Amino acid sequence: MTSSRLTGVLLLISLVAMIAGAAIVVPLGLTLNPADPAAALAAVGEQTGPHLIELALDVLGWLALTSAGLLMFARFALAGGLLAVAGTAGLLHDAGNLAMTQLAADPTAPGVATVAAAVLLTAKWMVNLAGLLWVAATVATALGVPMPAGLRVAGVVAAISGAVAAALPWTTGTDGPTAVLEQLGYALHLPIMLWYGVLAWRYLHSR
Repeated sequence: MTSSRLTGVLLLISLVAMIAGAAIVVPLGLTLNPADPAAALAAVGEQTGPHLIELALDVLGWLALTSAGLLMFARFALAGGLLAVAGTAGLLHDAGNLAMTQLAADPTAPGVATVAAAVLLTAKWMVNLAGLLWVAATVATALGVPMPAGLRVAGVVAAISGAVAAALPWTTGTDGPTAVLEQLGYALHLPIMLWYGVLAWRYLHSR
């Protein structure tokens, strides 16, 4: 398998895994808001199985994205490097969510709620950083990788949508985003994910 086709496979794996993970998180209320650590601990404790399944899918998604970025780096250093760093930040976010699983095992222990709040806040800002880097990677890819003009424009539009999603948490001050706002963020990141899916399809059919 050529490097381009392998990149396409990895980007498609990332797309499918992340969408599948979001399909679990959103309806089950597992977005884990740092403004309410007690509720987050309760949600993880009551739905540990779905939480771990979603976490595994998210890890797979970010790992595939990181790997795709590293493959792209050889030909398109800026686009590939930004994509790989975005994936790494996403994996660090997942590490925080994994820690929540352990904290939820004994949510009434002294200091657990305080630690959970700190872990959640760090994880949320890490995924925000991942989103910002993903936006930058999308712009670099759209402008620096050979592709049809229409796909290039679509990439810039998708990046704008992702930038709005990344900016949402900054509008909420110290309260943090609500569950509805987080779901809106997922929706606004979707154009970037779908755009990379189209790019993946092109890589898979490249000669």
